[in-house]
Amino acid sequence: MRVIPVASGKGGVGKSLAAANLAVAFAQAGKQVVLADLDLGASNLHLIIGHQKPGASIGAFLNNNKIDFSSIIASTDIPNLRFIPGDAEIPGAANLKASQRNMLARRLLSVNADVLILDLGAGTHQSILDFFLLSGQGIVVSSPAVTATLNAYVFLKNAVFRLMYGSFKRGTPAYDYLEQLRKEGSGLKMLYLPKMLEEIERRDPASYQKFKTAVDCFQPRLILNMLDSPSDSEVAMKIRRSCEAYLGLKIEHLGVIYRDSVQDISLASRLPVVIYKPNSVLAQAIYRIADKILQLPEDPATFTVSAVDDSYQEAAVEAEIDFENKKEYVQELLHSGVLSQSDLIETVKTQQIEINKIKKENMFLKHKLSKAVSQGYKL
Repeated sequence: MRVIPVASGKGGVGKSLAAANLAVAFAQAGKQVVLADLDLGASNLHLIIGHQKPGASIGAFLNNNKIDFSSIIASTDIPNLRFIPGDAEIPGAANLKASQRNMLARRLLSVNADVLILDLGAGTHQSILDFFLLSGQGIVVSSPAVTATLNAYVFLKNAVFRLMYGSFKRGTPAYDYLEQLRKEGSGLKMLYLPKMLEEIERRDPASYQKFKTAVDCFQPRLILNMLDSPSDSEVAMKIRRSCEAYLGLKIEHLGVIYRDSVQDISLASRLPVVIYKPNSVLAQAIYRIADKILQLPEDPATFTVSAVDDSYQEAAVEAEIDFENKKEYVQELLHSGVLSQSDLIETVKTQQIEINKIKKENMFLKHKLSKAVSQGYKL
């Protein structure tokens, strides 16, 4: 079974949109798919796939040992797709105990399916990281916004450190070294992982080798959502460079998705975009990414640097092609009367607001950076 956790460092970047529509695309390709809503405490994935929210859910299962896990796996109106609802109503559903996380992970991995997609909550909570690490090939969704890209990197950084803590047993020199750094609050030291690993290898070769084996199987992938222009795709390279320079981590690029108002209309219609408008630029991007995933090998040994390089070059080309297709698509909508001139004006206004917001975020981060430099931090 191919396990695909989908996460994001920041909310509002289209993580659930990607997870739900990829699940539908896999199901349409003839795969038996199970989509699990693990955004516990803010579960709304059922709205995207148009599924009526049932009474049985992950939250209910965790709080009632009499409920059988198989009973919360619901069929949907979409052929080949089953759904496991989360829970936004049971208090504490998002704050799982270690025993609950382990039990839920075992149940999820025992599901009979070709593909299991886990829609995780936003952020870097320990539960989210643990579910993301159930597979070495999870997907991180980001948008071009400065805060989104920064949080995508921070998420991957925390995932690597979570993997590291899982590799080092308590009482070992490697574990003690990590704890020493954590207590010292050595943020800048902890940011540069390759240097840390040199020290860990010197102090504790056995623990280092255990982590090296684990991290070699960790091959996260990136989806860049909410693009407005081809130049937005360049942000992916910034995430890549940060991951390689500071984490020693190579992240593959699955592709780009342009911002499209059709997703709001499809959500209101309780239909996934790939069903509501399969020929839209957004839906075609989803199908393209789904095809890439199905063609990718599951064996970590086949992972190559050249494949990573090719994925970024391919994504840049796709960004250019999709931009041209999007312009043609908008023109068709205008001529057909589906999209009025006032709708187009409103869309431009909304995008201008987003641009101004990004500019303000950028100025704020520059101010913080300048302040940090003036206080004597060396970058």
